[in-house]
Amino acid sequence: MSDRRQRLHELVLALLQQQDSLELLDGDGHGPAAGLGAGGGADPASWLERNRRLVQHYQALVRTAATLDALIDQEASGQL
Repeated sequence: MSDRRQRLHELVLALLQQQDSLELLDGDGHGPAAGLGAGGGADPASWLERNRRLVQHYQALVRTAATLDALIDQEASGQL
């Protein structure tokens, strides 16, 4: 694994540790969002929307880690 990729992994893990809770994607509507629809089953639109929001949240964490890594590189090379 490249040094940069390792740094990004470490930054993402550090950002995840700052989160109150680690939410996982629902695979089939039987996860934490289950039971929201009629008849006791999960509404597929609800768990799809929840998964979409979670993916966006984790994408933002990765983008933040990449930005922090780039800033560290710039600072280390004296470009800031």
